[in-house]
Amino acid sequence: MIRMARDLVFALAVLALTGCGFQLRGAYSLPYESLYVAGRDNVVVAGLKRAIQASGGTRIEESAESAQATFVTAGEWRDSIIVSLSGSGRVREKRLRYRYAYRIVDAKGRDLVPQSYVELSRDVTYADSVTLAKTQEEELLWRDMENDLVQQLMRRLAAVKPKPPEGAE
Repeated sequence: MIRMARDLVFALAVLALTGCGFQLRGAYSLPYESLYVAGRDNVVVAGLKRAIQASGGTRIEESAESAQATFVTAGEWRDSIIVSLSGSGRVREKRLRYRYAYRIVDAKGRDLVPQSYVELSRDVTYADSVTLAKTQEEELLWRDMENDLVQQLMRRLAAVKPKPPEGAE
């Protein structure tokens, strides 16, 4: 009797998950045969190259000339904003913001995907009494935002259908 009730609950949970459209995040299928990732070597560029290679359908090229498209980092901004103060005027909460601009161009430098932005933010509490721990927490949050950025870029690269450049045949 208990086993049958447990099986019923399990079956209902599976039906609920499949009915809502839930599916595991799979590999991304990018619309490019080859891609050159331009930009200084940092965590985001390295992570993006790894993710593209893991997708299996797109080659990473060593030069923009040999690639079908080039992913160009157009800018990267990080800032920390004070969100709230304590009664004595000390920082109580901060917001970390990370903004990343990119565009995708063809071999002739024409825009396939115009400049776009990804903006991420995380809130963190702050206390003067545990400065070292809060500094380490901020570093972990920055790293988490970099990893999240790579995943968002991959989703955008897979979802966006590149528009052919004007005047292209």
